[in-house]
Amino acid sequence: MRIRTVGWAALATALVAAGGALATTLVQQRRIQGMERLAQTIPVNSKYWRDRAKKKGELLYVALGDSAAQGIGSSKPQRGYVGEIARMLRETTGRSVRVVNLSASGARLREAIEKQLPALAKLGVEPDVVTVGIGANDIGTWDPARFEREIEQFYSAIPAHSIVGNVPSFYVGRAQANVRVANELIAAAAQRHGLSVAPVHRETHRLGMLRYALNQVSQDFFHPNDRGYRAWINAFLPLVERRAVELVAQQAEREADAAAGGVGGLT
Repeated sequence: MRIRTVGWAALATALVAAGGALATTLVQQRRIQGMERLAQTIPVNSKYWRDRAKKKGELLYVALGDSAAQGIGSSKPQRGYVGEIARMLRETTGRSVRVVNLSASGARLREAIEKQLPALAKLGVEPDVVTVGIGANDIGTWDPARFEREIEQFYSAIPAHSIVGNVPSFYVGRAQANVRVANELIAAAAQRHGLSVAPVHRETHRLGMLRYALNQVSQDFFHPNDRGYRAWINAFLPLVERRAVELVAQQAEREADAAAGGVGGLT
């Protein structure tokens, strides 16, 4: 009886191990397939934002960053956090919004400095709203000294009213430890330059790894889906709303000054 019990236990253990290996293989296959499908959306999203930038608006909103700013993983480009911010700006201010999304999928700080900052300067005008979501792609090749140097360079070149997101949660492991250091450097640089920090890490971390994996992540098991981007939106929206209120107040002040000038001219 004991031999038979041991035999069944060994068989059960082997089956569980085999099942676990099979499940891991299936997940890896699904992830690879998901990565391939999402890769096909990169040029689609990029074109969407290029076309969107051609539409004029009373307010200018510029987005800087990486694939999250492009909305990779969402069902439509505008369902990412940048699209939702643009919608909120229209509704809050009652004014049309031109969206210039200068972000690029896969961008690290160095690429953002070399390509996105010159594109921002080339616009020739200071945007009314600027959001930044950059740094996550620097975690994989982590160099804290380089990150500190580049985040300082980047933040020194953007408007003082810019809203910068910190790095989202990676939940566990060495990557998460690196994220914590990155966010400390982001907070320090933002404070030096008077920039507001959107708590992307807090909002993504509170989801928890299990919840994120079950229904907040896209098919590549990395980028957020529509639900996952709600955390990013929740991080940015209060600060963007505050900026929108400032813009409305500035507009009202200009209109009041113009009206006062007109009255003065009649007397």
